[in-house]
Amino acid sequence: MRTPHVVLGAGLLIAFVAGCASTPHPQQASAPQTARPDPQTGFTRIVSGAGDSVGAIPGSATAQYAYRFRQIEPGSDRFTYQNRDLSFYFRPSPSALYIQVENRQNKTVWIDWDRSTWVGTFGNEKIAHGPTRWTDRYSTQPATQILGLQRYTDYMFPISLLVDPSGSGEQLHRTFLPEDNTALQYVDRVFGVDLVFRVDNANVPYSFRFKVASAVPR
Repeated sequence: MRTPHVVLGAGLLIAFVAGCASTPHPQQASAPQTARPDPQTGFTRIVSGAGDSVGAIPGSATAQYAYRFRQIEPGSDRFTYQNRDLSFYFRPSPSALYIQVENRQNKTVWIDWDRSTWVGTFGNEKIAHGPTRWTDRYSTQPATQILGLQRYTDYMFPISLLVDPSGSGEQLHRTFLPEDNTALQYVDRVFGVDLVFRVDNANVPYSFRFKVASAVPR
């Protein structure tokens, strides 16, 4: 099991909501690297990790197009959801889906990554997140422990987008949405995650869906 870094203080929560929070693995997005287009998506932009945008508009500084997203399941104009056990906040971007989870009870819960799935244009697949590397594509991913009354931040993307880092320990992956003039083709696309949490020795599913509402020139 992997224990996340604990995020404390209301100030950091406010920063996260503003789009300025960091992930538990402080990797910064690298400059785009030259790569052959993926035969299925045509994407050429590769990033290292998933450093969050510090601006109000998600995406890279060199993007030709910017996206606007909507959370459609459960519906929320603030990208949030909560119940008696957990509170969620999301920030979609072209390279990853950022997540903050707050454990609202004084008991430990786990995110079961092997039971969780990414749902996208090409169907369901495994989720890659902060610790996931190229060598983890076909192996078991340890569950993430969230202690009682603590918060955990991470990012997620389809595991098929991982790129071979040529022997380094870097996490290289393609963005799942383009930021050039092909972005207009992705308006109205729906993507999301089906997360499974272990709560009180039971598997509890949480489904979230997001829609590309628009793509506009920057």
